Amino acid sequence: MSSFLQFDQTGNPAEVLQLRERTLTPPEGHEVRVRMRYAPVNPADLNFIEGTYGRAAHPPCIPGHEGCGEVEEVGSAVTSLEKGDVVAPLLGTGCWTQHLTAPEHHFAKLPPQIDPVQASMLRINPVTAWALLKHYVSLDEGAWVVQNAANSGVGRAVIQIAHHFGLRTLNFVRRPELIDELKALGADAVVLDNDEGVAEAKKILGNEPVRLAANAVGGDSAIHLMDALSSEGVMVTYGAMSRRSLKVPNKFLIFKNLQLHGLWITKWFEKASTPELREVLDPLTALIEKGELVTAIDQIVPLADFKQAILRAQQGSRHGKVILDLA
Repeated sequence: MSSFLQFDQTGNPAEVLQLRERTLTPPEGHEVRVRMRYAPVNPADLNFIEGTYGRAAHPPCIPGHEGCGEVEEVGSAVTSLEKGDVVAPLLGTGCWTQHLTAPEHHFAKLPPQIDPVQASMLRINPVTAWALLKHYVSLDEGAWVVQNAANSGVGRAVIQIAHHFGLRTLNFVRRPELIDELKALGADAVVLDNDEGVAEAKKILGNEPVRLAANAVGGDSAIHLMDALSSEGVMVTYGAMSRRSLKVPNKFLIFKNLQLHGLWITKWFEKASTPELREVLDPLTALIEKGELVTAIDQIVPLADFKQAILRAQQGSRHGKVILDLA
């Protein structure tokens, strides 16, 4: 028997999620059965269960957008994976389960010695950060990148990946106690996400060009980013934490000619070819192995205590990700 989490209707995750059991069947053809080890509880997971995510859930559903595990058994036609391989699922949902069976092309093979907890958080935040830094603007070493929500999972990944490439980051945050912490992570400048912080940011940037901004908040915070951008700059929106619409003052379009883009990494995964996937995943796994890309962990919670994990993940004062231990 194998345990998994499922919801039969959308709603409050702590109320609608249930722990279930099922009998396993052998994988067939190109199918691979993976013994899942760890899976984080992301805001996207909670939104999916609530029914507020960008893609509608059709219950009954097994949630979980990312995770890490080991290949336990392969079908007779499988060629790319073998028993014992460490993998990350690329399915987009269904990771909150002790066993996951899917066609082999839905798994990315990872280095065997990689930290499985860190690997379980590879698919969403680090890949989003990579796309933000690499897919919109060609930046020379020393270039500035500005972002809000710098304490988020993506924000922290942006700081570390940018630092690796010799880019400088100016980071807007809501709480002053985060300033020293993010600087220790590699941030070049950290300011508060208010009018005073914008003035401080302009002093730090001086006359240097700022061609890229990453927005996960919307509302006034996005305006702060647009204010910091140079003429012809690009702002990529990948989240809406404030739940406020993106307001674009006319002057930023008329006089700065700013470009606005949106990024939903789920769509990128759907369109990306295998070489494109490896082009992103390989360098990210190398950074994780070298300890240059680390995602903070708040708690690791056994699957049986999933309600505790959900409630903790819904709190705003965490010190990192809440991880489900699926063993």
